Amino acid sequence: QVQVVESGGGLVQAGGSLRVTCTVSGRFFSADRMGWYRQGPGKQRELVASITSGGSVQYAESVQGRFTISRDGARNTVYLQMNSLKPEDTAVYYCNVDLRGSWCDSCDYWGQGTQVTVSS
Repeated sequence: QVQVVESGGGLVQAGGSLRVTCTVSGRFFSADRMGWYRQGPGKQRELVASITSGGSVQYAESVQGRFTISRDGARNTVYLQMNSLKPEDTAVYYCNVDLRGSWCDSCDYWGQGTQVTVSS
């Protein structure tokens, strides 16, 4: 059984920083692409940032230069460091991972989400 667990959300003032963490556990061969999505009030879920097992990263234009994604392969953990936060960054942040295991070559898993609220 695979578990994807996020932590680190919270309330912060505009201009502040937060780091959210996602750890994947269970029996699988590898975590390939790992990423963060977010869904703000009344909005569709959108990609924030992703990182491959080889270290290639991708960012949404709205967070470029403010957010940094990184991963610890040994711990199957992905981080999202968020700096210079804006009220429009307020959303539930979801971790998404692409796993390879004995049951599939590429399976998509989601965490339960962590709330990030930025006050003005």
